[in-house]
Amino acid sequence: MSLSIALKLARPGGFTLDVELDLPATGWTTILGPSGCGKTTLLRGVAGLEPDATGCVVLGDRNLQDDDQGTRIPCHQRRLGYVFQDGALFPHLTVAGNFAYARRRAADQGLTVQQDELLDLLDLGPLMDRHPQRLSGGERQRVALARALLAAPTMLLLDEPLASLDRPSRRAIYPYLERLHHWLKLPVLHVTHDLEEAARLGDTLVLMDGGRVQAHGRLGEILTQPPPGLAMGSEACAVIEGTVTESDDTDHLVTVSHGHGQFLVPDSGLPVGSPVRIRVMARDVSLAMEAPRLSSILNVLPAQVIDMHEEGAARVLVRLALGETVLLAAVTRRSALALDLAPGRDIYAQIKSLALL
Repeated sequence: MSLSIALKLARPGGFTLDVELDLPATGWTTILGPSGCGKTTLLRGVAGLEPDATGCVVLGDRNLQDDDQGTRIPCHQRRLGYVFQDGALFPHLTVAGNFAYARRRAADQGLTVQQDELLDLLDLGPLMDRHPQRLSGGERQRVALARALLAAPTMLLLDEPLASLDRPSRRAIYPYLERLHHWLKLPVLHVTHDLEEAARLGDTLVLMDGGRVQAHGRLGEILTQPPPGLAMGSEACAVIEGTVTESDDTDHLVTVSHGHGQFLVPDSGLPVGSPVRIRVMARDVSLAMEAPRLSSILNVLPAQVIDMHEEGAARVLVRLALGETVLLAAVTRRSALALDLAPGRDIYAQIKSLALL
């Protein structure tokens, strides 16, 4: 099953949306781009909330919109769960009342979702008697997510769900979204302008600018593709998927194994066997010709230089191969010359454990 989108829209003032995408209708797809690039307009178009958007939207075997054939299913009949930036909860209803409304919508179609399991997943049990005005920003967004899912949608649309939260609140809600990511059986289309959010949650990444798609593909590939692109600048990073294989209760570290090595990272409470995603910032990776014998850096991995890209006069971005995984390292031009870095050079990548929080 896939999600096919071909939408166009012109607004007064010169903005135009012109998007053609074929996306997997499984997993978590993140649309990333600067403010005003058309991310939310695209999401609203998929939801049927942009009456002037022309083209087609096909989810699996359901033709949600095809203007050539005169087909356009109204937004309330598309069975898409939409979570807005502010949650858009009903202020006159308690959390339980908001959930009851969603369950009635699902029941009208002969569908149900296990509410108790969802409440446990998002830790919402203690909030059921509260009104939205008595919830924190993070709590409101968790309630909005649950309400959208209790309506039994075929796809979940998230419109910058964390944009209204400060950085600490945003990081506090990430574990809930990561749990939801592993629990969900339906596709997610998620809009954000925050690279950290995209790196923590996305499976597929779509880069947008100026109303058009610049690139799309698997998250790890797009993050580390040759510059210019996301692999440039201070936020350049790689994402490594692994599994918790060992826990050290004495030092409060866990071992995360991936296809071509292991990382030691601070223990965040995940049990052995849990899937985990590690975001490695290029600025946190140093390089050495030999593995150090005594060092405070616990993660030392053999790698090979793929290529190098100069960023200004002093900085060089090095793309490294850890087997089939690509890692990025940002070093000074002086260091690159001193190590005689070149494509094919065997090297050791060093990453502090505390940089992998």
